[in-house]
Amino acid sequence: MYSYLALGDSYTIGEQVRINESFPYQLVYFLRQHNIDISAPEIIAATGFTSNELINAISSASLLKQYDFVTLLIGVNNQYRGRLAEEFSAEFELLLKQAIQFAGDNSGAVFVLSIPDWGVTPFAAERNTKKIFSEIDSFNQVCE
Repeated sequence: MYSYLALGDSYTIGEQVRINESFPYQLVYFLRQHNIDISAPEIIAATGFTSNELINAISSASLLKQYDFVTLLIGVNNQYRGRLAEEFSAEFELLLKQAIQFAGDNSGAVFVLSIPDWGVTPFAAERNTKKIFSEIDSFNQVCE
């Protein structure tokens, strides 16, 4: 049976959706539909998490030593709170190294997901959507 660790923020846990509609659970459901034996995901994520908050949550969590694969999606709250991509870069590098360690030092078992552009949502209707897009793009370049 495969094990899966999902690291991230509200995009990972699915803010205001049922747990089975969250990305990690949709992925597990998809894999099971394709006859892949996988356990329920272990999730370290919360609404509002920035990269440094995720680092802190990981350090205080009781986790397995190794997972078959790990997903990492973080950064939107760094952008939302006006933090710089340059500051995010060092924290993201640490998170990526931790994710690779959780995957048994197999970088091929770590999947980094790009940060969705929340500037296209109704929540951003009264905001500078071009600025949001540009900043999200900068954060995604760090992740790339």
